Amino acid sequence: MMMKFCSLFPFPYLITKWCVCLCTRHCDFVDAKTQRKTGREAQLSNIAAAKAVANIIRTTLGPLSMLKMLLDPMGGIVMTNDGNCILREVDVSHPTAKSMIELSRAQDEEVGDGTTSVIVLSAQVLSQAEPFLLNKYHPTVIVQAYTKALAHALEAAEQMAVSIDVQKDQAWIAKLVTSTIGTKFSSRWNEKLVDMAIQAVLTVTETTLGGSPSVDIKRYAKVEKIPGGELDDSCVLKGVMFQKDVTHSKMRRRIEKPRILLLDTPLEYKKGESQTTMEITDDKDWNTMLKLEEEYVERMCQDIIALKPDIVITEKGVSDLAQHYLQKANITAFRRLRKTDNNRIARAVGATIVSRTEEIIESDIGTKCGLFEMRKLGDEWFCFLEDCEDPKACTIVLRGGSKDVLNEVERNLQDAMQVVRNVVYNPKLLPGGGATEMALAVSLRKAGQALQG
Repeated sequence: MMMKFCSLFPFPYLITKWCVCLCTRHCDFVDAKTQRKTGREAQLSNIAAAKAVANIIRTTLGPLSMLKMLLDPMGGIVMTNDGNCILREVDVSHPTAKSMIELSRAQDEEVGDGTTSVIVLSAQVLSQAEPFLLNKYHPTVIVQAYTKALAHALEAAEQMAVSIDVQKDQAWIAKLVTSTIGTKFSSRWNEKLVDMAIQAVLTVTETTLGGSPSVDIKRYAKVEKIPGGELDDSCVLKGVMFQKDVTHSKMRRRIEKPRILLLDTPLEYKKGESQTTMEITDDKDWNTMLKLEEEYVERMCQDIIALKPDIVITEKGVSDLAQHYLQKANITAFRRLRKTDNNRIARAVGATIVSRTEEIIESDIGTKCGLFEMRKLGDEWFCFLEDCEDPKACTIVLRGGSKDVLNEVERNLQDAMQVVRNVVYNPKLLPGGGATEMALAVSLRKAGQALQG
């Protein structure tokens, strides 16, 4: 069992929160009915509030953890054992409780996992400080001691850490991810989700000019949740997928090794930016105006057809006339695609998004896709661009019985991917199963005995 360095030691976040919780002297409120606490009473109240927040999610931690069923403000149901997701739905008024919830959110953003552990750990650390406060120790002295312990713990953990090669030691990474999702709802499908998380992160990983790795899971690894089927049907595509149907019924629905053109310009007559009024006194002028519009659309289509693409995807609209010209040229077209989806497709197929049809060149065409196919999943049509050559973006297809199940599996998968991302950035592992914690406890005890005072 392995556990990541960052998730075990979120102390830089904790120290700030301890300082706030221990050193609070008084609170002033505008409302006259609100209680006002000062001095030692306020400090002990802060510790009690931290314990209360920890007790909310304590039962969601460990191998015997249970899911909590919550009702969100919109009336929907949330079933999860993710600490951050639970605390996000909790409405509290105590400033320390709010600070604890903020701590969980920061852990989720920075590390991705350990949102429950960080709350339970920080509440326990504050609880250990309570006897010292009762013995009249100043909070600043306690915080300084915790800061010294943090520095020593990080130094000791660095010495224990084992460096790995992300590409060669994937078995170690698999053990790490298994320990991450082993106590979550999706633990029954551990092997499947572990492989999916590792494959997705390594797919979107690229090396920057400085030689350091860059992983953008949020932008380039999209999770598509499709109710129906079984979780075993889930997979990571070697390419991308999006929910759109072709614009014309006679366009091709399966193409091997397609040439793909991406646009962010409308294939229709450009309308005025502001409201315009035209006065026509002659019938011929009306026909001339319509002809000019048709010629404008035809010219754009001819610019596209000249490069012989098989698929045209645009973020804007495609007029009926443009559909006619493209269908006659045996070109499949998609319209009104989201910008984020267009960026993913560009990374996967090696294409460049073009803004003007007259500026299209051969290098803008994406040729790295092996197969384009339209498939129906449930009641919707999906476009699959698969078997891409060295794609730097991917789509993760999740199947499941209901939306609630899919939402929880997605949260578990996101945690797993964040863990793999952390290892890619900092390829060091520590022993799990409490071994690291016990080693740090021994090290801190020895360091404490060497202190004078």
